[in-house]
Amino acid sequence: MKTAITVDEAAALIPDGASIMLGGFMGIGAPDRLIRKLAEIGRKNLTVISNDTAKPGYGPNPLLDVHAAKKLIASHIGKSPEAQRQMLAGEIEVELVPQGTLVERIRAGGVGLGGVLTPTGVGTEAQNGKQVVEIDGRPFLVEKPIRADFALISCWRCDYAGNLAYTMSAQNFNPVMALAADVVIVEPHEFVPIGVIPPDDVRTPGAIVDYIVGRAH
Repeated sequence: MKTAITVDEAAALIPDGASIMLGGFMGIGAPDRLIRKLAEIGRKNLTVISNDTAKPGYGPNPLLDVHAAKKLIASHIGKSPEAQRQMLAGEIEVELVPQGTLVERIRAGGVGLGGVLTPTGVGTEAQNGKQVVEIDGRPFLVEKPIRADFALISCWRCDYAGNLAYTMSAQNFNPVMALAADVVIVEPHEFVPIGVIPPDDVRTPGAIVDYIVGRAH
């Protein structure tokens, strides 16, 4: 059995300068309460790893609005005017990574691989500074794994042992991010007794979940 903590207690675990993976796919699956709390208490110099920057008010945007991030690693920022503005003004370092490459780099970090080989980006600016290897006459970029200090994710259901089930596009990045961080903090939409989540629906086992954010009071 795991004991839930408050969103304030969860935010207090994350120091300035931490690297954080934020679950979510255009905001679906993002831990909104925890993100807003980090922005509220004034965390700074964060490295934020997220599939995308969603749209204003969602996903990582509350952190961007208060300049909490020094670096952003994402596949898409086109729906976030603030992310674009900060990048163009040189206020934040942005590393844009093709979506498939990004999720595979995170997956590699989670399972202990030394990297992934991908043809995506060969012959473009994405190749600059990266090792290229040839396999069967075809060039591939060597993309290094990504890990973070914290994975902050949301889920549909969480049972009392910390097993997690997701819905819709929250399944795209959240499960792999939970494998690729030193500390995993989850913000569930619903708590259920053990046994309610069918074993085949558990995408993140409770053994790798460190903290569960309880319901708002």
